[in-house]
Parts: sequence; C-alpha cells; structure tokens
Amino acid sequence: MPIETVMIDALDGVRLRADLIRVDAPLGAVVLTHPHPLFGGNRFNPIVDTLFRTLPAAGFAAVRFDFRGVGESGGGHDDGDSERLDVLAAIELLDFAHPDVPVWLVGYSFGSIVALNVVDPRAHGWVAIAPPLQPAERVLAADDPRPKLLMVPEHDQFNPPERAVPIVADWAETELRVIAAADHFLGASVEAIAEDVIRQLLSGLGPPLR
Repeated sequence: MPIETVMIDALDGVRLRADLIRVDAPLGAVVLTHPHPLFGGNRFNPIVDTLFRTLPAAGFAAVRFDFRGVGESGGGHDDGDSERLDVLAAIELLDFAHPDVPVWLVGYSFGSIVALNVVDPRAHGWVAIAPPLQPAERVLAADDPRPKLLMVPEHDQFNPPERAVPIVADWAETELRVIAAADHFLGASVEAIAEDVIRQLLSGLGPPLR
C-alpha cells in the first residue's frame, strides 16, 4: 500500500514529518510513537517500522511521525511535554483521512509514555510497548476507562515486570502482558510483538468511550 509522506502541524505551530498509510474500509486507525529522540529514536525504529508496515494488511490505517526536534520535524525536544501536541497532530491527520473509525495510540519506550499522557476523546485505547514507567510519575491515562495494554519485556533494563506490576496495580482497564525472554530493545521479538499488537487491536474493536 502506498505511503504518503506529509508535514503536519501541531497546535503550537511546530511542523512535523509524518508517514500515512490509508486502507479501504478500515477497521481502525493507529498512531505510532517512537522511542527517545535523544538516544536515536525516530519514526524508522524497527518496532515502529514493523507495525507501520504490517497494520494495513490487518485492516488498520497507520501514521508514524518524527517527534519535534527529530529529522525534518521542527521544534526541539521537550522531555515528553510538548510532544503530546505531536501525538494530537497525528490523531488529527488520521481523523481527516479516516473519520469515525476507532483510533489506537501505540507507542514504544519513550513514545509509549507520551501516548499514555494523551487522553483525547477520539482515542479508543492504548498499547504501550516497553514503557519506562516511573513510580512517582502517574500518566494521565491511568484513571481513564478506555482499554490499556502494557507489554513489558521480561528482562527490561528500565522497567521489568516486578517493578511495573505495583505501578499499574490500580490503573483502570489495564492489562500487563510480559514479553518472555526479551529485554528493553526487543531484538528478535519484533515480529511477534507486531502480531500480538494486531491481535489486541482486533479483539478490542468497538465504539470508543467518549
């Protein structure tokens, strides 16, 4: 399916480089968010790229983008704060391309934390892959009634399951799933993770809670 590469505008005027794949009669649409920009993260990260290329075959439109300060995107890194506006800009793009379909926010590492802090009413739910959760930092989606799946690597160097479980124990509508034999960088688990994400999205279809 053809990839459309475009510039999108965040609410504060920052322009972002994004890729969009449309599908005919989509089951849903997905915003993909990449890992930490200061450690080489961009929209071509292997996890993001694999999801971007496999989601359309399963019936999902997809958009990936470079956070502000990355590649051809304007602005500068803001430690996840202004980056929430970048996610909203991607939601706007999907809303324009495919209105009235369920939108999922799917992020990896840093991108998953940014996504979990975006509670736009158009979002149907979240999938957070290897989220670097911090006990003292509660994300905005924690108390939201929409579904959340946290995929935590068994040997994650930053947030292993034994640390993640108590952090999310009181989160609403949240499932924590361990990625066996994987660390934070996931390596050979990329394809299996993409398949698991697609299964989650397919099983969670339905009208968004607004």
